[in-house]
Amino acid sequence: MFKKKLIVLSSPSGGGKSTLANHLMTLYPEIRFSVSCTTRKIREGEVHGKDYFFLSKEEFEEKIANGEFAEYEQIFGNYYGTLKSEIKKHINSGNSILFDVDVKGAVSLRRNFPEDTLLIFIYPPSLDELQRRLEKRRTESEEELNTRLERAKEELTYKDKFDYAILNDDLKIAFDDLEKVIKSNLS
Repeated sequence: MFKKKLIVLSSPSGGGKSTLANHLMTLYPEIRFSVSCTTRKIREGEVHGKDYFFLSKEEFEEKIANGEFAEYEQIFGNYYGTLKSEIKKHINSGNSILFDVDVKGAVSLRRNFPEDTLLIFIYPPSLDELQRRLEKRRTESEEELNTRLERAKEELTYKDKFDYAILNDDLKIAFDDLEKVIKSNLS
């Protein structure tokens, strides 16, 4: 059983949070992954309801108006957010929840659930390495890539707002560091 019910991984886009989140899920099957909502287009290999709940802009804005989100943010022209109902569903079933969100979403979750949230920031060794990772994905135009890198500079300034910060330079070391943090959260 975990001391904190909400385990939040955050990093700039391309920082490795999804890779680390997937690793964590294999080690701790009792942790449930929080599926966020988004208005962005589905990427190859993604599954609605597993990777994200893919909503239209109108559907998302209706949920905002109804107060259904614990946190949401507009990033690169698309909305991303976590439904309160998803969080409550997992907490009520006694599970801990793993979040893969941006830094502002992480701060919002801490604000809404201050006693139950563990914030872990994943950061790349350099902006050059981050750029290399984003280019390797081949999912963004050059303009989008530049926008993501500018946003990454801002997001890196949030590192001190997190309980832990893990350098993702060597994936094996980052896995080990994340496991240590999670083990320290076991009750």
